[in-house]
Amino acid sequence: MMTLWPMVVLTLAILAAVGPMPTHGAVASPHKHEKHTSKERIKDGVYVPRDAHHHGEHGEHNVEFDHEAIIGNTKEAQEFDTLTPEESKRRLAILIRMMDLNKDEYIDRHELKAWILRSFKKLSEEEAADRFEEIDLDGDDKITWKEYLLDTYAMEDEDFKKEVIDFDSYEDEQNMIKQDKEMFNAADVNKDGVLTMEEYVYFQNPEEHPQMLPILLEHTMQDKDTNHDGKIDFQEYVGQAAAHHDKEWLVTEKERFDKDHDINGDGMLTGNEVLSWIVPSNTAIASDEVDHLFVSTDEDHDDRLSYLEILNNYDTFVGSEATDYGDHLQNINHLSDEL
Repeated sequence: MMTLWPMVVLTLAILAAVGPMPTHGAVASPHKHEKHTSKERIKDGVYVPRDAHHHGEHGEHNVEFDHEAIIGNTKEAQEFDTLTPEESKRRLAILIRMMDLNKDEYIDRHELKAWILRSFKKLSEEEAADRFEEIDLDGDDKITWKEYLLDTYAMEDEDFKKEVIDFDSYEDEQNMIKQDKEMFNAADVNKDGVLTMEEYVYFQNPEEHPQMLPILLEHTMQDKDTNHDGKIDFQEYVGQAAAHHDKEWLVTEKERFDKDHDINGDGMLTGNEVLSWIVPSNTAIASDEVDHLFVSTDEDHDDRLSYLEILNNYDTFVGSEATDYGDHLQNINHLSDEL
């Protein structure tokens, strides 16, 4: 399932900047399960922000993605696409009331941002639930390491590698499995050797859970700190991609390295500076989305959205990341009597 929400230009530049990097379920291997990658939102070691699919290649609005992002479920997104404008407005009116935390009949920036962040969380949980069901082969509501290996790498034992001929592929896959096992263990909060649904959310979306960030940082340093000095310099930052770009690209990436990530200006990335590079900020993405929606729909420019402004622009909200309608379908019947 696609995941969320414009920082797109920055994202693509970062993704281009980093070289190939085996990380948590991100890199294909000879034994990788063909159905899925275990972490669809990783590319070249950088977690892909939720807005990465918000616009198409030429900047056009991706309505299909927006519907799925709003509903959090592909089947419900398809159903939503069949609704009449009247029904869309009716359902959106229910969501507006839920967004309006202080019940003043306006949606301010803080309320909209809180709603979007909640939608991000629900979409991550939905994504994890889908994968959990597929990996949980015996249906006991727990995932064992063996089940994960079988689903993701089509193998029952990480040591069964006799058929591998390419030594480099062998080493890459062994590293991926090792890091996945470390991530699995970090997500196993009660240390019982299996992952519950709640724990699997940490494993599937570690970048969104503070307790998982240390292991993400450790893996990044293992893969990118090629001179093992405990820091990421600019050469390590751009990696192998530097050989495939011109001087102008390098100048642009150096500026991004210096201004966006090297907070203390020492020419190196360490700790939180590395995390700012590899992990996108949902808060920043939500703020950008709030700005986008206000620019598009705040018709009287009073820096708040009335119910009517939102309903008049229902197509913008239906085609954006502002709501996770699928998460709230169960509340419609209860709330519709109040409208």
